[in-house]
Amino acid sequence: MRTFIAIDLPDPVRAALAKAQESFRGLCSDARWTRPEGIHLTLKFLGEISGAQVAQVSEVLLKAGSFAPFSVEIAGFGFFPSAKRPRVFWTGVAASHALTELAASIETQMEKLGFAREERGFSPHLTLARFKDPRPQPELSSAVAAAAASLFGKFEVSEFFLFESKLSAHGAQYGKVMSFQLAKIMNRG
Repeated sequence: MRTFIAIDLPDPVRAALAKAQESFRGLCSDARWTRPEGIHLTLKFLGEISGAQVAQVSEVLLKAGSFAPFSVEIAGFGFFPSAKRPRVFWTGVAASHALTELAASIETQMEKLGFAREERGFSPHLTLARFKDPRPQPELSSAVAAAAASLFGKFEVSEFFLFESKLSAHGAQYGKVMSFQLAKIMNRG
C-alpha cells in the first residue's frame, strides 16, 4: 500500500482553498490542480509499504513523543522551486515550533524503521497545483502577488493520520488508515 503521514484540514479551510483555486484556474491552462478534498499537510511520505510495515509504523507513531495540540494558520502563496521555474504552486502554513518538532520526530522514527530521511528541510505547505513544464506563469504570478495577504483560516491540530494513496486515471484517492491523537500521545509519556 502507498502511504504517507499527514495532517488533515478542517472543512472551512478546504472550502476557502477551493475558492482560491477556482479564482486562479483560468490563468494557467497547463496546471494540474489538486482536488480540494485531497489537500493535506504532509509530514512524511513513506511510499509502498507492506501490511507488516503498516503495523510497525503505527506502533512507532503511537510512541513518537509527547506533543500538545498546536495551531496552524494557512496564508499566502508561493512556488517550488521558484516562480521562474515552478513545479508546484502552494499556500503557506505558519505554525508554532511544535509542527517542525513533530515532523522532525516522525522523520527520525521512520528513519529507524528503514525509511530514507528526506534530503530537503521540512517546509510546511499545501499543494494547490503542479506544473509538468516548469516555465514562468506570468498571469498566475501577478494574481498571486495581488493576493499575497490571503488568509484561509487557522485551526488547532490535535491529530495526524497515516494515509493510504490509491493512484487511478482520475488522480490519487486518499483514505485514512489510522489516526494519532496528540493529546493521547502526550498522555502516554
